[in-house]
Amino acid sequence: MTATDDYDQYFLQIEQRLQDLYNRAKEARKLGTDPSLEPEPRVAKDLAEMVEGLVGPPGVAERIRELSGKIDREKMALIIAEEIVYAKFGHMDEQQALEQSLKAALAILTGGITAAPLQGISSVNVKQNPDRTRYLAIYFAGPIRSAGGTEQALILVIGDFVRRKLGIDRYKPTDLEIRRFIEEIRVYEREVSRFQYHVSDGELETALRNLPVEVTGVETDRVEVVSFRNLPRIETNRVRGGALRVVNDGVIGRSRKVWKIVEEFGIEGWEWLKKLETKEGPTEATEIRYMEDVIAGRPVFAFPSRKGGFRLRYGRARNTGLAALGVHPATMVVLQNFLAAGTQIRVETPGKAGIVLPVDTIEPPVVKLRDGSVVRVESSSAAEDLKGQIERILFLGDLLVGFGEFLENSKSLVPAGYVEEWWAQDVQREITGSFNSSFDEAAAAVGIPLSRLKEFVEKPFEARPTAKEALELSKALNIPLHPRYTYSWNEIGTEELSKLRKSLALSKKTVENGQIKC
Repeated sequence: MTATDDYDQYFLQIEQRLQDLYNRAKEARKLGTDPSLEPEPRVAKDLAEMVEGLVGPPGVAERIRELSGKIDREKMALIIAEEIVYAKFGHMDEQQALEQSLKAALAILTGGITAAPLQGISSVNVKQNPDRTRYLAIYFAGPIRSAGGTEQALILVIGDFVRRKLGIDRYKPTDLEIRRFIEEIRVYEREVSRFQYHVSDGELETALRNLPVEVTGVETDRVEVVSFRNLPRIETNRVRGGALRVVNDGVIGRSRKVWKIVEEFGIEGWEWLKKLETKEGPTEATEIRYMEDVIAGRPVFAFPSRKGGFRLRYGRARNTGLAALGVHPATMVVLQNFLAAGTQIRVETPGKAGIVLPVDTIEPPVVKLRDGSVVRVESSSAAEDLKGQIERILFLGDLLVGFGEFLENSKSLVPAGYVEEWWAQDVQREITGSFNSSFDEAAAAVGIPLSRLKEFVEKPFEARPTAKEALELSKALNIPLHPRYTYSWNEIGTEELSKLRKSLALSKKTVENGQIKC
């Protein structure tokens, strides 16, 4: 992609300022008041240089540059790991080659921007099964959490791949080791910290029995297990936070995404990941699991899939994207600014947390005031004016979530609300089909000015039809009513509907600017 002159100048200024600061640091270090006479950080110009500088081996940077742009990062990590164990970058003994290959692969997967490749993998050993066959054991430390769930699990996949290349057998856990790991997970949750996901004992046992490499690690906290202690192949009775996180949040928590990548790799023996998939939808079990992750003292804005909570809306604004969700600014004010720009929230679907940012083109909140009136709060200033008058929030408004969130988390899309942009597409489709794309004929048939009809299609967020226009368009084009007028009739019962009908029948009705007033 070619950058403009302004962007070139901008990045050049950043690079020049960085170099000036680095030169100043070098001059300061020459004074000899620090342990090192040179600044410890090194400037890397690309991923290849960063990986080689962090973990090596020498010469790997050139190979990474060859592969960059041709294949994705996951495939590149696999190829580099294979070439390291095949001594393409110099001869190493078996254990050294295994450790070097996994650390280099992890550095590639994480983009070289976390502590994971340096400190997340403590060591790599080849140990012995009860039947005297050899297997691969990866020792994780606390900083592995910086790698991210998917990368954690993929290191095990790559470890499985390279141990096969070296003719090393799979890990064969004992029942005691499986029970020890499950006990360790529960002790860690109870006495140390929470995980991103709360998984069942059954899911843990499935993963532990099928993992072809041992996930172990160094102790990370001064908390010990009580029941399954002093096991021969586990060097400590204390909890191993890094190993626990890899299995809990990586292998199980990201099982769908990991399986998708494993399928692309064509590596056999990981089909059991599909057994870890949990059923989607607003079932009681998923609701309980979701609510178990609520942290004490944090506000809960709506229970899973409850009416009146946030309505899912697909799309992106200029300020949203992956892990950045849109909320109407009036909703932020109505919620007493508990939600502000940059606040992180945990959402039911697609399951990952994200920060919220204001988007004023989505559906705003609806509130009931103390005087009994119901108000659609169209702006943050209107919400400010209503402070102290709100009795109840009837509808929180839309939550704008990008399609990429579901793709990134390997989640199926769920039904969303009928919105302005969909309505505009319906209008366009019917005009194309019924009037052969002739807006003139359609405008004449509906009785709406041509310019206004075009605005409905081209500017769905700016041009809103009146109630009368929406009805005429719905009848003439056989499309649903505009979303502005599709009120929540399913929220009331037959008795309430009958009462409303009688009230309207007895009231005095007038029509002003296409709006019915009683």
